Amino acid sequence: MSNRQGQGSRFNILIILGLLLLAAALCLTVYNFVTAQKAGEAAELAAQQLMEQVGPQDPADPGAAEYAVDPNEEMPTALLDDRYYIGVLSIPALNLELPVQSTWSYPNLRVSPCRYAGSAYTKDLVIAAHNYPRHFGNLKTLPEGTEASFTDMQGHVFHYRLLGTEILDPYAMDYMLTEDFDMTLFTCTIGGATRVTLRFMLADG
Repeated sequence: MSNRQGQGSRFNILIILGLLLLAAALCLTVYNFVTAQKAGEAAELAAQQLMEQVGPQDPADPGAAEYAVDPNEEMPTALLDDRYYIGVLSIPALNLELPVQSTWSYPNLRVSPCRYAGSAYTKDLVIAAHNYPRHFGNLKTLPEGTEASFTDMQGHVFHYRLLGTEILDPYAMDYMLTEDFDMTLFTCTIGGATRVTLRFMLADG
């Protein structure tokens, strides 16, 4: 085989490898898009179903706010499709109503946001979610002062206001879990190099 033929064969192999890589990248992009769409639809449906389970609160009911007497009381949960939820997070500026699962895991995060730590009752709730467009993908666009709310499964509503956004190292967990904020929302950036972290305080606190 001549040098020219050998070079031509190598060139053809490189073209084939390049096309295969492009095809793999396209398949991955489509897979991620479909996964994000399904996750968004599942979360929206779950939020609707959970809110239907929440009954209106009677201010005259002495048990309506037991957490105020004992903040360390565990947040009540509701079972839906074999997953336990502690309530619904609402961010009107993004037109989002998202169910929040009681405990986090990677399989759970593919369905909806999850409580990473803390509680709304002890004013240190930390919620994690994937950066899907209809989960936490657009958190970074929210300006200071944005309002959000969290409704627990007994119908108690906690109103929050955004203090600011931080970009944290993925290993800065001690700082992530600081109790200086009433609610923290976070999601990974693409590739997982950093975490977009939003800090909230109770609006009526």
